[in-house]
Amino acid sequence: MVRLNVDLIAKSSIHIKNRRDEPLGQYLKKLTHLNFSNKNIENIDDLSLCRKLTVLYLYDNQITQICNLSFASNLTHLYLQNNNITHIENLSSLQRLSKLYLGGNCITVVEGLEGLEELQELHIESQRLPLGEKLLFDPRTLHSLSKSLSVFNVRNNGIDDIKELVILQNITQFFGEDNKIQNLKELELVFSQWSLLWRMDLSRNPVCNKPKYRDTIIMTCKTLEVLDGKDINETSRQFLMNWKASKEAKKRIKDERLRSAPGAVSNPVEFQIGKPHVPRKHLEFVLDKAHNLPSSVGDQGVRQPLPGRLDRRQIHGNEVRHLSLKKPQFALAGQDVSETPSLLTQVSL
Repeated sequence: MVRLNVDLIAKSSIHIKNRRDEPLGQYLKKLTHLNFSNKNIENIDDLSLCRKLTVLYLYDNQITQICNLSFASNLTHLYLQNNNITHIENLSSLQRLSKLYLGGNCITVVEGLEGLEELQELHIESQRLPLGEKLLFDPRTLHSLSKSLSVFNVRNNGIDDIKELVILQNITQFFGEDNKIQNLKELELVFSQWSLLWRMDLSRNPVCNKPKYRDTIIMTCKTLEVLDGKDINETSRQFLMNWKASKEAKKRIKDERLRSAPGAVSNPVEFQIGKPHVPRKHLEFVLDKAHNLPSSVGDQGVRQPLPGRLDRRQIHGNEVRHLSLKKPQFALAGQDVSETPSLLTQVSL
């Protein structure tokens, strides 16, 4: 078993060269960078003499637990990718940590980072997860990182939605390739809140196959400069924004015309016929659908729609042409209401 300790540092050829004739204890107290990547290290032992350590490279080893780093209050960069770590733990004392690399381990939950208020980058891509599981996020950790984290790498972790990440308000770069994200509406909700986002990659997610995916993301993230590895042309963005504004303006004009049209009903489903109130179940409607379906004229000259049950969404105030009561006893006094079921199509409300 290989353990990272003072003896291992002392035997390292590079450190022997750097030390020259300097006493080991004095050398360790001045040490700021320590690189023991790919050395088959399984455990981190006592390194408390290295109090000025700022960068620690331990990637490509066999480490199973993060431990014995409480002394490293000056540490800013920690590289632990491609080990056998299962839990994020024992990092609360690293108050100056700004970059943490944990990709390629066996971590199932992003947790244990509460209090790391200066952490700006978190790389936790490609965890070796049990079959069918996805990477989870502890709400306490997300809340703790909400104001500091700017670069978040969660590639290839079986993630199917990211709505809980909306709290990370200072994200500038997000890498979520090779996951299972598929809900475009949820992405719009999250990205509309990430006002500093300028680079994002969601390549090889199901959502990328949705119609208008790229256009929607570009219009939602107005600060985005690179999407899925491709630069966003400012001319294209302006065209999309103008198109969206024009579409919304046309919709408003159409709605205003419908509301101001003679006989228009403000709420086409909720209305009453005269007084007293007539229950809906006793009403029948004939809709003039000549604008999109062929129709025929009956014996009495009344236009008849094609047979079939109509959905309530088809009923609009300007489409109601004929109205009759299913039961004449609900007619208003002095009115003659005849039942002509052969000429009417009942609509269930």
